Amino acid sequence: MPGWSPLDEGEHLVDLAFVPDGSRLRLIRSGEDFAILLDHNELMSTDLSASEQVLARLACAELAGKASVSMLIGGYGMGYTLRAALEGLGSDAEVTVAEIVPKIVEWARGPMCTITNGCLDDPRVQLVQDDVAMLIDAASEGYDCILLDVDNGPEGLTRHVNDWLYSADGLAAARSALRPSGILAIWSASHDDRFAGRLARSGFSVTVIEAQRSITVRPQGDTSQHVIIMACKR
Repeated sequence: MPGWSPLDEGEHLVDLAFVPDGSRLRLIRSGEDFAILLDHNELMSTDLSASEQVLARLACAELAGKASVSMLIGGYGMGYTLRAALEGLGSDAEVTVAEIVPKIVEWARGPMCTITNGCLDDPRVQLVQDDVAMLIDAASEGYDCILLDVDNGPEGLTRHVNDWLYSADGLAAARSALRPSGILAIWSASHDDRFAGRLARSGFSVTVIEAQRSITVRPQGDTSQHVIIMACKR
């Protein structure tokens, strides 16, 4: 297709999806691995999932000992954040997953069902096929924790409207949606000092943690890191 980067040898196109503003996503398979691409940008892949799991594990560690946790996850992606959260939460937890692209859910239940491993059918999970911003804006002290694995982090790639989540207004809404001492945990592809400062000015205590992109070093020697931003409501 015009404007799309070519696939590498061994990769093949499984399906296409469109985000609400018309941007095109491709689900690519190479052997047992999958990747979701926005043109030449790799948004997520099965072999670079470690930091998405760290996002949930760090949040669950902060919530340890709390009963009846209510968690909101923005973006299902490939489900690594959700599965890690379910491993770390108790049986009395409630996890709402907001995913705005219906095809992402279709892929989870279809070609990637072995990776999904039934997490969407866990009785603790409620799937909402809508914008996580809507759920955040509508809530008032409704969540103990909000995990945002949306787009590319504060520097969006797929939808400009995602910028609201990381704006002063969006952070104020997130703070209002959290219960006292609630946690806002954000996955980001890179460091963003200005965003960390904005969080602090919005009433959060902020910790920035680097996380390896993959569990093992890739053959190309890629050891770069993603970032987890942990923000506690003051």
